[in-house]
Amino acid sequence: MKTSIATVSISGNLPEKLAAIAAAGFDGIEIFEQDFIAHDGNPRDVGDLIRAMGLQITLFQPFRDFEGLPAPLRAKAFDRAERKFDLMQELGTDLVLVCSSCHPAALGGIDRAADDFAALGERAAKRGLRVGYEALAWGRHVNDHRDAWEIVRRADHANVGLILDSFHTLARKIDPDTIRRIPGDKIFFVQLADAPQIDMDLLYWSRHFRNMPGEGDLAVTDFMRAVVATGYAGPVSLEIFNDQFRGGSPKTIAQDGHRALIALMDDVKRQEPVARLDLPVMPSRASVAGVAFVEFATKGDDATTLETLLATMGFARAGQHIAKKLTLWTQGDIRIVVNRETTGYASNAYTMHGTTVCDIGLDVDDAAAALARATALGAQPFAQPIGPGEIDIPAIRGLSGSVLHFLDQTSGLNDVWSVEFKGAVTPPQNAGLLRIDHLAQTMSYDAMLSWSLFYTTLFDMQKSPMVDVVDPDGLVRSQALETADGAFRITLNGAETHRTMAGHFLADSFGASVQHIAFASDDIFATADAMAQRGFQPLAMSDNYYADLTARFDLAPEFLAQLKRGNILYDEDAQGVFLQFYSQPYAGGMFFEIVQRRNTYTGYGAANAPFRIAAQKRLMRPKGMPKS
Repeated sequence: MKTSIATVSISGNLPEKLAAIAAAGFDGIEIFEQDFIAHDGNPRDVGDLIRAMGLQITLFQPFRDFEGLPAPLRAKAFDRAERKFDLMQELGTDLVLVCSSCHPAALGGIDRAADDFAALGERAAKRGLRVGYEALAWGRHVNDHRDAWEIVRRADHANVGLILDSFHTLARKIDPDTIRRIPGDKIFFVQLADAPQIDMDLLYWSRHFRNMPGEGDLAVTDFMRAVVATGYAGPVSLEIFNDQFRGGSPKTIAQDGHRALIALMDDVKRQEPVARLDLPVMPSRASVAGVAFVEFATKGDDATTLETLLATMGFARAGQHIAKKLTLWTQGDIRIVVNRETTGYASNAYTMHGTTVCDIGLDVDDAAAALARATALGAQPFAQPIGPGEIDIPAIRGLSGSVLHFLDQTSGLNDVWSVEFKGAVTPPQNAGLLRIDHLAQTMSYDAMLSWSLFYTTLFDMQKSPMVDVVDPDGLVRSQALETADGAFRITLNGAETHRTMAGHFLADSFGASVQHIAFASDDIFATADAMAQRGFQPLAMSDNYYADLTARFDLAPEFLAQLKRGNILYDEDAQGVFLQFYSQPYAGGMFFEIVQRRNTYTGYGAANAPFRIAAQKRLMRPKGMPKS
């Protein structure tokens, strides 16, 4: 299977686009006419440049408003086509995309359009070229791939075929299984794009909101399953129009596109038994059983502050690394590693971000397979020198240069705690924290789609709809990703301004990844009392918050008083109840959260976020500003 991407999909000038596409691992490009016109090289030089980068030109596009025109416009359309054929031959490509006409003078009629394409196919054949016809979702007379196929069928010319685009089919809610009726050898090219489900004008939706497969809500996998069932064996290409991508990093967007395409086709191969896809062997998505550990990079007084906070939360110092300045703190199934190293990766992370989560360990079903899939999808492996007695644990780079380590039960990697850490220093002081409920990563809003794609293509996780979190100084976009059983949950929080708490954290930490960690308790009131006895200082909530709870929910006065006493926040939905309280901010805006889920509540207390943020900001006012 050859992978391709339209040059319009990413930002930059033509050489910048080509360099990013080649580096990402694509086999070819659709050269978009505007990109060629804006470039100052002649067609032959452009073609040579593309091939010198190891790419081929899979398609030239678009050729618009061709079929169904009355005289003399029809003759002019054929003249325009001949000029494009000249250009294609100089570039060195043999296939042109003709999209269904939107011309106001275009006449309808399947036979009329078929006659035009039969004549165009004859002209193309004399030059050794091919013509592909695509139904635009907003085409004047043809806006359905079934009609486009009927035109191609009646044209009955070897050099005329069909081009399919997932957006045009799925945006109009056309059953993709209708594609299975089309002979695979008459499908000349396939374009893929996903999109969020938005009720708006099709043309505007297409031109501004397309995204990579897996980043939106369209049934792109079902579409591609139907395509491969026909026997189609040609290129699979991305055609993405997205305002955000147009201003993004060409390298990042190209990498995301290649990752999305490879992951999608791997899914198709697994789900469509008749598919004969020439794809590299890649393990399936990794199953995550939970967070094995979280490691903080810190030093000096900052490390003392962090460890004091952990102690007030009931964590016990459970071991010291055999060779490094790493201290293990545990409670329930939670492991926190405090790294005070003065050299190496963690030290550099502290220098860059201050106290920060530099490493996350995940319990997966097969660590080696998880690493293999990650690298196949373009993730960057991570390695550092291994000392005597240490275990080499597979790892990759994550958000903001942080690290993800993979541990499993079958290969001895989970023995790291008994092998590398020795001697309990303090007795257990359990406060009822059982496991990590979720991790919250903060990033720029522009990076959210990229990291959502990273997690959902590597791990067996599903994404929830994006929600707006109201900060007193702006909006933060938030999206939750989680495994089916909830064993691993992560929220991605996108900041658009430094005025929000998330944006302030991102700016002050120079892009640190994890802003807060949520721990689960089965009895949040007992946990709050136990932590208070150890000197824990919760984030104080206003009396107004609890007065509002009385108005919104039917809560017993005794229960409400219990919430207020522990500064515990409350939410409920049809599935259950959610209770949560927070630490005060530390290390420039990081914080801990304690949660209890009752029944099958699956959310994250989003309704409480504005009040939590306001309370945190009261404690983080700039110097010289009075506290309320």
